[in-house]
Amino acid sequence: MRGRLIVTLAAILACLPAAAQNQAKKRVAVLDFDYSTVHGYISAIFGTDYDVGRGVADMLVDRLVKSGRYSVIERKALDKVLAEQNFSNSDRADSTTAAKIGRILGVDAIILGSITQFGRDDQVKSFGGLGAVTGRWGLGGFGKRKAKAVVQLSARVIDTTTAEILAVASGKGESKRSGTTLLGSGGGSGGYGSGNVDMSSTNFAATLIGEAVNKAVDEIAAQLDAQADKLPTRKVKIEGLVADVSGNTLILNVGTRAGVKVGDTLEIRRLAREVKDPATGRVIRRITQKVGEVTITEADEISSVGTFSGAATPKVGDMVRNSP
Repeated sequence: MRGRLIVTLAAILACLPAAAQNQAKKRVAVLDFDYSTVHGYISAIFGTDYDVGRGVADMLVDRLVKSGRYSVIERKALDKVLAEQNFSNSDRADSTTAAKIGRILGVDAIILGSITQFGRDDQVKSFGGLGAVTGRWGLGGFGKRKAKAVVQLSARVIDTTTAEILAVASGKGESKRSGTTLLGSGGGSGGYGSGNVDMSSTNFAATLIGEAVNKAVDEIAAQLDAQADKLPTRKVKIEGLVADVSGNTLILNVGTRAGVKVGDTLEIRRLAREVKDPATGRVIRRITQKVGEVTITEADEISSVGTFSGAATPKVGDMVRNSP
């Protein structure tokens, strides 16, 4: 009996760090990395103007999600906000604009990044620029000279309320191997000449440049994980209405854009009366009463579905908010 008790307590204690980590997750969004500094090298490597900034951002998101320290806004939601706000790439690199994007998304912080080196280890030392031979650089040019791939990244974490820089990180990756092309492990370009690139794929990771990118992203992610506690945790304020009632199933007019997540429990409240200023007739307070609670089972950007529990019967138009 005593042995069983010790095992049970050990199992509970082993679970406590994971539970605590879950509660402490920071909600962030990762913007595409700026690659204007290395823009001239991209076409020479990939054969087209490939958006490596987006590729690096997606790779970083994967690392942060897997680490468990962050809750990261999905790409679709981020793209929609950027399209609606019509922010240019240069605007997004500005801390104040980034903070505004973060507030719209309802995140604790937003991560900005830059790609400061992307190519061969001899590109600056030996050539200083692409000049007239850009069509051959990275695709086996320069007299078939072998070189390693080098990628350098920097990132900063922006407070969405103050636009203050909360944390910084940098990463540099270098391929262990060298070759005449950065898109292969020995010969050929691996079919990347047309810009058909998936930077998160194992095929890309096997290339020289892919090896360097992965190492640099790993360094950035590890540093951001170590600094997660520097980020403030803000309670997302959810306010919405019941849009549909079908038995105990409710549809709400708020979704992931408002911070609603599957598993959340929200209060359902109903207006009981309004208190008016006797001098002006203006409503100065609304008194509500609790109808019950709804546990979210599905959520998209603008709506959510949940199961109702409570003594009263919910109605369309009832208010929805966070549980206190």
